[in-house]
Amino acid sequence: MVGSLAERINEFKSRRQAVILAHNYQNPDIQDIADYVGDSLGLSIQASRTPAKTIIFCGVNFMAETAAIISPEKQVFVPDPKAGCPMADMITAERLRGLKEEFPGRPVVCYVNSSAEVKAESDICCTSANAIKVVKSLPDKEIIFIPDKFLGAYVQEHVPDKKMIIYEGYCPTHAKILPEHIEKAKRAHPFALVIVHPECRPETIKAAHKALSTDGMLKFVKESKVEEFIVGTEVGMLYRLQKENPDKRFYKVSDLVVCPNMKMTTIDKVLWSLEELEHLVTVPPAIAQKAKMAIERMLAVGRQD
Repeated sequence: MVGSLAERINEFKSRRQAVILAHNYQNPDIQDIADYVGDSLGLSIQASRTPAKTIIFCGVNFMAETAAIISPEKQVFVPDPKAGCPMADMITAERLRGLKEEFPGRPVVCYVNSSAEVKAESDICCTSANAIKVVKSLPDKEIIFIPDKFLGAYVQEHVPDKKMIIYEGYCPTHAKILPEHIEKAKRAHPFALVIVHPECRPETIKAAHKALSTDGMLKFVKESKVEEFIVGTEVGMLYRLQKENPDKRFYKVSDLVVCPNMKMTTIDKVLWSLEELEHLVTVPPAIAQKAKMAIERMLAVGRQD
């Protein structure tokens, strides 16, 4: 059944002159039918570079918004419009304006895991890969960091000369990973290195060997001589790690690390989106223009550590 669906998807991709982008946390069958797999910003940049005018974005809504902002001349569709991001929903443009009034003159560093409206109210964006570099690039001594308090704490530890005013948002999926999960996994796999995402709790990061973005994990694992890894991020990442490193072994840190929103995208929904060109992502031009400025400032600093 999946094979026939994949064939029909390829047929409609050709007919629509479309490409499919899939986030690292998507289910394996979605990753397999995608033209590109990667992190949210990397996929948006890939969308801007492809000649295709139709983009099917398999991820969550803020990611598709970012692609639409970077490539306004293209049409970006999501297979399931209900696939949101709890962390992105924890802050609104109104709340951010209130924070800016409370701390006037402080620049706002906005994690890309946020809505277009929030990006538009921010000075510069960042990813988990370049957050430290972005904060270091600012001359200001006090900085508002939104919306992830755990990524903010990670950055604060590495940039102690700055005062971080950190918003209280977080990723519910990564917050589930606790130090005891890591210790249990270490006992089960004593020769494995533990790699976790910077969205994890500070105490969880301390229990690991390395904190890395998803792209950082891919690079680190590829270059490492170690053959076993305990992976502390959404379980979808293990599929790509294993696929690209068949000679190495990867273990989940916990069965709890599943993002239900990422799993809302299914292969039949991808086909429906291609067939009917559903559901179009739109960002009001005024908001898109301001949000794009924050993204472009980040890209000028540099995306990688």
